[in-house]
Amino acid sequence: MTPVNSAKQFFPQVQGLVESNFDDRIAELVSLAKIPGIAWDAFDPAKLEESADAVSKLFSETKLFETVQVLRATANGQEGAPAIIARRAAKNGRPQILLYAHHDVQPPGDEKEWLSDPFQPTERDGRLYGRGAADDKAGIVTHLAAIRTLAEVAGKDFDLGLTVFIEGEEEAGSPTFRAFLEDNKAQLEADVIVVADSGNWTVDIPALTTSLRGLVSQVVEIATLDHALHSGMYGGAVPDATMALIKLLATLHDEQGNVAVTGLKQSKAQELPYTQEQLRQDAGLLTNTTQIGTDSILDRIWTKPAITVIGIDAQSVALSSNTLLPRAKAKISLRIAPGEEPERALELLRKHLLEHVPFGAEITFLDVELGRSFSADSSGWASEAASRALSASWGVESVNIGIGGSIPFIAELTEVFPKAQILVTGVEDSDSRAHSPNESVHLEMLKKAMVAEALLLLEGNARDSH
Repeated sequence: MTPVNSAKQFFPQVQGLVESNFDDRIAELVSLAKIPGIAWDAFDPAKLEESADAVSKLFSETKLFETVQVLRATANGQEGAPAIIARRAAKNGRPQILLYAHHDVQPPGDEKEWLSDPFQPTERDGRLYGRGAADDKAGIVTHLAAIRTLAEVAGKDFDLGLTVFIEGEEEAGSPTFRAFLEDNKAQLEADVIVVADSGNWTVDIPALTTSLRGLVSQVVEIATLDHALHSGMYGGAVPDATMALIKLLATLHDEQGNVAVTGLKQSKAQELPYTQEQLRQDAGLLTNTTQIGTDSILDRIWTKPAITVIGIDAQSVALSSNTLLPRAKAKISLRIAPGEEPERALELLRKHLLEHVPFGAEITFLDVELGRSFSADSSGWASEAASRALSASWGVESVNIGIGGSIPFIAELTEVFPKAQILVTGVEDSDSRAHSPNESVHLEMLKKAMVAEALLLLEGNARDSH
């Protein structure tokens, strides 16, 4: 056997094992998805502890790891959420592979919009619905299934090194992630890192995510007056802060909806079939709502910058009065193209805002958040092996995709572990609705993801780490 043909050779056996044990894996997913482990201050931290303990128990029960620990890190004086590290060292020159997922979930949002209880996982039409069913507890059980299958095929004394890292605060922005990496660097060091927190091109076409946009978030405050004024007495002669803010925010896009901040980088996306009709359907555009921007759809959502005003602090309609407001705030979210430096993009955004603030209004730059983009090197053995494994499992050729959103912690992984090959995989599709009501995972696709990851681990078990 050579590593190149291992996916083809092991596929029938692996598929059979995953199929025969799939009901047990779904039972584990259901059990995990019942726990509302949310790493936000407004939610019960005991549930996050319960979630971490449940995940730790599942990996301990495999009896395949030398250590399984629940750990925390501290950053800026704040203790982080519980994370799990399970580790088994490589033997006989085999590589060490780290498998990442996260056990915390988003808040459920408006439960009236759910068709079933968000924390009572429910199967309908081949999908399992529930908060965390896809993002990212499906990633956890995918790792479990792949590890168990590896042990059944290769024997429990396999040589491949395995590290499992299940984070507990990803949905809260991973505030102690970098500190956790630094604190546990020796345990987390790996030749390959598999991040199971993305998706596939479609249910029927598997994918590796090879690019992610970065993030620049900037809160601005506009001031035009030293106190509020009666709008009837001074309106028409005096600019209020809300008016100035609206005019400023309108300069961030041109007439076609392209980002108008000069100097930001952009690049070309993979050429994959994606129609205007598909975008309209996936995004839920209303009948008469048009798209924005120019260039291909995938360029616009993967490799070009995008700006969204995600919050405005002015007067609410419910409390509104005939008043010119002296101050108003907005939070601007800028997604930056792969390869763009967030610090440079922030400078360009601020330069644009300073040059376009109307009426001589005062502008103050407040809270900032920066997240680096990601662009994968697809030439390493692990990327090639993953593509073969995905193709074997789905029965069609795997593709490389981009994601318009950001996963800033991936950039931190590349900085702390610069020699590691990073693979971004996942079990989501356009109907998964992660972060939204009625989140779900497609069960047949989940099964294929388990098969593919097991095939990848089997190839690693047959390969020299160098």
